[in-house]
Amino acid sequence: MQAEAVCEWITYRRAEELSGLSRTTLWKLISAGDVEAARVGRAVRINRESLIAYMRRSVEGSTPFGQG
Repeated sequence: MQAEAVCEWITYRRAEELSGLSRTTLWKLISAGDVEAARVGRAVRINRESLIAYMRRSVEGSTPFGQG
C-alpha cells in the first residue's frame, strides 16, 4: 500500500479546496503576511502548513456561534 504524497507548497486551487476560502481572501492573507507563499516565475505556491496554522489560529480566536 502506497501513502499519498503531501505537497508542502500548494496551488491557489488546492488552498481553496483545503480551507474553503476564496482566491481573493487567500490573496489578502498572503499580502498581509498571515499566510506564507512563494512566487516561482508566474506561479504562486502557498505553504500548506502556514495555511493550516492560520486556520487553527482563526478557530481558536473565534467565539462559538450564537455566543458573543
